[in-house]
Amino acid sequence: MSTETRRFMRLIVFFDLPMVTKTEKRVYVQFRRFLLNDGYDMIQWSVYGRLLNGNDDQAKHLKRLADNLPPAGSVRCMTVTEKQFAGIRLLVGAPRFQEKTVTASQMLLF
Repeated sequence: MSTETRRFMRLIVFFDLPMVTKTEKRVYVQFRRFLLNDGYDMIQWSVYGRLLNGNDDQAKHLKRLADNLPPAGSVRCMTVTEKQFAGIRLLVGAPRFQEKTVTASQMLLF
């Protein structure tokens, strides 16, 4: 697949999990670790995102996400194109290190 035909997208996961009991805190930590180990970067508190390479990759990661959902709380996801994601405007604060602009030609796919 040439770089011209690749369709880079971002999968963004929003979650709100209860953290009252020790068990709920453990579930929160396990879910957050899953996201980090699966290649997600923290965009802001309880909002994580990862780069996808096409619809097949999207289906694969949605299934992985569904297989690792916590039993309680709210988890939502949204897929946007790389162009839409690049259009995000930061209104307050400074961009994080992970948010530096990287073009599609600079990405390595394994």
